[in-house]
Amino acid sequence: MAVSCTLPVTCFFWIFGNNVEDQLGHVKYLIFYLACGALAALSQWFFSAYSTVPSLGASGAIAGVMGAYILKFPKASVLTLIPLGVFHHDSSDSGSIFSGILVCPTGFYGAASLNVPTNIGMESGGVAYWAHAGGFVFGAILGPLLGLFSHSRSSVNKY
Repeated sequence: MAVSCTLPVTCFFWIFGNNVEDQLGHVKYLIFYLACGALAALSQWFFSAYSTVPSLGASGAIAGVMGAYILKFPKASVLTLIPLGVFHHDSSDSGSIFSGILVCPTGFYGAASLNVPTNIGMESGGVAYWAHAGGFVFGAILGPLLGLFSHSRSSVNKY
């Protein structure tokens, strides 16, 4: 896997995953993360069942974390560093912007690949767009089902 894919996925996991884990607890978060990954893989399989290209990665599960995060923290600010050559710009953006960065291209490319021969996505050995979309949707569904909005959780007892 290329650094261009591994680095953003790791950053998304580090920035957004710990907040969702704090809300769900360690055990429920593990169940949530693995379920999002499995359901994301099934989503990709459903839309490209006859693909001969193998699919492997954690980005569908990370998309699930993003789906839960955007529901729980829609107005949370995320400090970002935008490199502009030798200069840089610090910006505090909403987590919604990061979800939009994930969801908009995924939806476009996923829809473009439906029943049309394309040179994007899995068939060209690229991105599993339906795994991203499925992970995001299932994360938004599973998060609340596992207690994402439960107010009975103590900040000390996270198990």
